[in-house]
Formats: sequence, structure tokens, C-alpha cells
Amino acid sequence: MAAPRHVRVHPLDEVRAYASPEVTPRRWVAARPGDLDAGQPIGALRGHPGPDQGYAYGLVHLFDERVLLVEGEDRRDVDAGCVAVALKRASIFGRAPVVHDLETAYTAFGYFDDQPPAELVTRRESLFEGAAEAHHYNEVRRLVACVASEVLALTPAEIAQRYRSDPLSLTRDPDG
Repeated sequence: MAAPRHVRVHPLDEVRAYASPEVTPRRWVAARPGDLDAGQPIGALRGHPGPDQGYAYGLVHLFDERVLLVEGEDRRDVDAGCVAVALKRASIFGRAPVVHDLETAYTAFGYFDDQPPAELVTRRESLFEGAAEAHHYNEVRRLVACVASEVLALTPAEIAQRYRSDPLSLTRDPDG
């Protein structure tokens, strides 16, 4: 290892030089038990994988003043359900979540509307109940399935326009 000039070296000391290791390690390959050969599996109840999904929870606070709840709705459940929908939208585009994904989710379920249609309120009350609880995974997957990928592929402006013209067209009834 090199030393600064101010460090005294005895003239009779042997100066070390670089030397290769005696054994060259084997080349590393990704062959661990958890590695997926065919990529991320897709199918029922597998969710929508994407990068940096936890970032969506960092964006939720941006909507604190805009989200309007009816009596009986829990803000944590609403946020958890809308984050799940936002993550589906982000995965459609193959990227991390952004603010527009959350805006789309809140708009689709009428959370920016001070007087949402009664049928939409009834629909979302049953869908969002308990969404923040970890043991409600299947229910959250059901909630996410209520918003079609074709709807989530629209721009936030198109979704807002569609909500104004037909609020129930953005989500589908999970039982119907």
C-alpha cells in the first residue's frame, strides 16, 4: 500500500508490491433457490409487481386536503385501497408509482367529489372496508380488479372527464 511522503521508511525495509491472489475465485452466476427462471409469475391473486412500490405511501400525504370521505369511511382503508390501484397502474407502465397513479385511483372511486353518486359510495364502502389490514389481501385484490387496466391506461385528465360524465363507468361492480 502506498504511504504519504512524510512517513519515514527505513532504507533497508522491503517495499511491498501488488501480487495476485494464489487462487482466482469462480465466476458468480445467479443460481440461487429464490431466483425466478421465467420472470415474475402472473395470475390470480399475485398482484402487480413493479419497482419501488413503497414510494406510493410517501405520496399519499399530498392528497390530505383533497380526499373527501363520507361518514363511516376510514382514511387508512381508503389510502391502502387507492395505493393498491395506483400500483396496478404504475405496473402497467412498467415504472415506479407517481402522483398521477394515486390521483387516478382516488378519482375513479369518487374521493375528490363532495357528492359522489350513492351507488358508487355503496360500492366503495364494501370494497374498501378493512383494506389497510394485512389479512385482507384477497379483498384488496378484489378491489383492484374493479378498475380495468384499460381505464388505468387513461391519462388523469381523461379519467377526470370520464368521471364527470359517467362516474360509475370507471369501476365495475365486483359481484356483477
